[in-house]
Amino acid sequence: MNLTISGHHLDITPALREYVLTKLDRVTRHFDQVVDVSVLLTVEKMKEKERRQKAEVTLHVKGRDIFVEQSHEDLYAAIDQLMDKLDRQVMRHKDKVQDHHHTAAKRLDMSAA
Repeated sequence: MNLTISGHHLDITPALREYVLTKLDRVTRHFDQVVDVSVLLTVEKMKEKERRQKAEVTLHVKGRDIFVEQSHEDLYAAIDQLMDKLDRQVMRHKDKVQDHHHTAAKRLDMSAA
């Protein structure tokens, strides 16, 4: 899995990098066919009082790209909410990809029994 963590208007500290890695671990535990992950952390300075922190993830899995973004006043809270959204989308994708069709009982070969 290729992982890219970049910051826009902020420096990515080792603590921030470690936090993102631990949160991503939950997502990759649910779905192991992740090819590429790109994380972008941004600080938007609207005015002095309201600084908005934004986190974005583009997750490339086999057959599809999943993009999620989340904004919050606190960057760690934005990452938490982002990973929750990403986890839901990955689980939904995994559910669609899995083959839920079972062979009907009348189609089974009865000579083996």
